Amino acid sequence: MSEVRSAETLGFQAEVKQLLHLMVHSLYGNKEIFLRELVSNASDACDKLRFEALANTALWESDPDLKIRVAYDKAARTLSVSDNGVGMSRDEVISNIGTIAKSGTREFFQSLTGDQAKDAHLIGQFGVGFYSSFNVAGKVTLVTRRAGMTAEHGVRWESDGGGEYTLETVTREGRGTEVILHLREGEDELLSGFRLRSILRKYSDHITVPILMKKEGLETDVDKDKNAEVLKDEDEQINQASALWARPKSEITEEQYQEFYKHVGHDFEPPLAWTHARVEGKQEYTMLLYLPAHAPFDLWDRDHRHGVKLYVQRVFIMDDAEQLMPAYLRFVRGVIDSNDLPLNVSREILQESKTVEAIRAGCVKRVLSLLEDLSEKEKDKYATVWKEFGRVLKEGVAEDFANRERIAKLLRFSSSREEKEDETVSLADYVSRMKEGQDKVYYITAESFGAARASPHLEIFRKKGVEVLLMHDRVDEWVMANLTEFEGKKLQSVAKGDLDLGKLEDEAEKKEQEKEAGEFKELTDKIGKVLGDKVKDVRVTHRLTDSPACLVADPSAMSTNLERLLKAAGHKVPESKPTLEVNPHHPLVGALKHESDEKRFADWSHILLDQAVLAEGGQLDEPGAFVKRLNELMLDMAGSGKRIWTPGS
Repeated sequence: MSEVRSAETLGFQAEVKQLLHLMVHSLYGNKEIFLRELVSNASDACDKLRFEALANTALWESDPDLKIRVAYDKAARTLSVSDNGVGMSRDEVISNIGTIAKSGTREFFQSLTGDQAKDAHLIGQFGVGFYSSFNVAGKVTLVTRRAGMTAEHGVRWESDGGGEYTLETVTREGRGTEVILHLREGEDELLSGFRLRSILRKYSDHITVPILMKKEGLETDVDKDKNAEVLKDEDEQINQASALWARPKSEITEEQYQEFYKHVGHDFEPPLAWTHARVEGKQEYTMLLYLPAHAPFDLWDRDHRHGVKLYVQRVFIMDDAEQLMPAYLRFVRGVIDSNDLPLNVSREILQESKTVEAIRAGCVKRVLSLLEDLSEKEKDKYATVWKEFGRVLKEGVAEDFANRERIAKLLRFSSSREEKEDETVSLADYVSRMKEGQDKVYYITAESFGAARASPHLEIFRKKGVEVLLMHDRVDEWVMANLTEFEGKKLQSVAKGDLDLGKLEDEAEKKEQEKEAGEFKELTDKIGKVLGDKVKDVRVTHRLTDSPACLVADPSAMSTNLERLLKAAGHKVPESKPTLEVNPHHPLVGALKHESDEKRFADWSHILLDQAVLAEGGQLDEPGAFVKRLNELMLDMAGSGKRIWTPGS
């Protein structure tokens, strides 16, 4: 039980000040959504009380019927939304109202552009609905008491949307929360029962807690000789108050599906797609799962997931039921309602439950089916899914062995065929376009799209017209380590191992390669001796048509790109040396073959290696030595015998 404290004035967190400034300046194009947000918060508070009361029935006090009440007072120009849910303590009010305690806050504010329409869209993505009250209210008062605390531990919070708010301890007999909006001038339409009812039925019909308003009737005003709208002392339920997901699909409109998503997903935009199904058999459960139209700011925080709500027999159990949806589908929002789990289920029980395993498997298959349908029938929508969530979906290749093949079909990549960064090519597309005699899917991983597209490893493939997938996301290295084949075709990195083009090369080409390897054996041995332990081997290549040299990793070793990524992340990397392959047709290699000056030969050998490192986006161990060698050779080639000037020379 909290200590009773007197009134005090506190300052908002800096981010809240900035957000309130945006709200007060009416960034939302549709102001009426503030009511949906307040009712949604009230519904959540009722759900939380229902769940907490499973373990502590005393929290019901003497008021077991949950409800939300919307009321207005024309004379005082106020609108109020109240509930008898779990309520808040003083500390919870400070935490929940004075602070935006959500990962992604910094990214949110960095994304603000100053363009009202665009910033309103971002606020919707961030999901800060309570603050939308300041769109219509010049002052907001919140009175609350935590369930289980005594009446004298009520809390009153008030702010005009400026930089501060007041907080004081008050007496409140009933548990729960009341939010009172002191409306701005020009917002008189919100003092109409008809208008409020239309908003509530439009946005909040799916709320499972009854939403009550006082009935209204017409009474003759003798002085003004006309009928006036008056409130009666009788309640009217505005919403259906039945779980939307439990209704037959035929009875649910598209608009109702979309509004329910906005409630459960805390989003201001409609979803991209959804799937609704009731499963019967060994396990009985209902799922209503949505694909958002955009990624939340905290998508890359794998530990922060708030997507799927768990209900048991219509009773809310918990938010963020991570056991019901794998990490690579953490962008999915929605509800799962089980008939088989106990009402007192805990996270520990969920981790060990066979029922949960079956529900999870069923939900994953349903989401993957939805993604497959979009990829085949609504390609524009799937392009949006991939743009927003593709990098997360890729994680499933390594995490979900049972569904690896299905996930592989959903992957999209850039390609040397398209020569643009957009990831639009599927593995099935690639296989359908393979050249006659081609038996491998070729790909390259790199730090960026530019580095992948410009890699010297692609030269022979461009010459032969063979497509190569360009993989430039950091997660791609992890993906390809776990995806070795697709529809019977091996996935082959063009930067690892001996290049075997199989039937794409004729016998004459293979004989020519063997001949060149013999002719340049003395040169490659000599370069290898100069470079020493910097390389595993030096050999003639047939990968290159324009570049003088390239680096190749062993088939069993990690790629040079993955080595760089791990080193940059501070990981210790097992030492592995690349093979340097030189192009016998390049003038530099030809000149090196006839170079008699040992110093120049050594400098050129090191430059070949350093150029190969730079060509694939790597960093030199000794960039200064590279620059010095290159400058001296350039001066020498220009016919100058002078060395670089140094002080005292």
